[in-house]
Amino acid sequence: MAKRKASLWPWLGLAAAILLLDQFTKTLILGYYQLGDSTPITSFFNIVRVHNTGAAFSFLASAGGWQRWFFTGIGIAASVFIVWMLRSHPGEKLFSFALACILGGAIGNVIDRLLHGYVVDMLDFHWPFLSGIFHGGHFPAFNVADMGISIGAMALILDEILRVRRSK
Repeated sequence: MAKRKASLWPWLGLAAAILLLDQFTKTLILGYYQLGDSTPITSFFNIVRVHNTGAAFSFLASAGGWQRWFFTGIGIAASVFIVWMLRSHPGEKLFSFALACILGGAIGNVIDRLLHGYVVDMLDFHWPFLSGIFHGGHFPAFNVADMGISIGAMALILDEILRVRRSK
């Protein structure tokens, strides 16, 4: 019996699902919230509308505009590289899951940069114990794309730890 070759399509489907959920939530925020609006949901979580012209934690947000194209280029290059990696390793489930999550998030944020010139963020978590690190204890607002990228990064780390353990 011939061994069935793993397919790239489920991983691209996962990336597409993350991308669609990301763009759907951003469309809702853009449609119902003005910049700076906030709705408290719990004592530690708000839905907000924030525009991030930089990268994670607003890195380079006030750099003068060139960062839009720089981060767009990085996102596109990373996406091409990730698709190439997915084509090369579709049978490595945790690795491919990680790459698909990062891919969906990267494309979601690239779309924002191309359409708006900024990334739309809407999830605002805040706790008093964060006050020494973040203004008012508010962790920087983020979105579904950022969650995909973060989950993917954690899964890549886990995949590498497991790979090293298996090789011993």
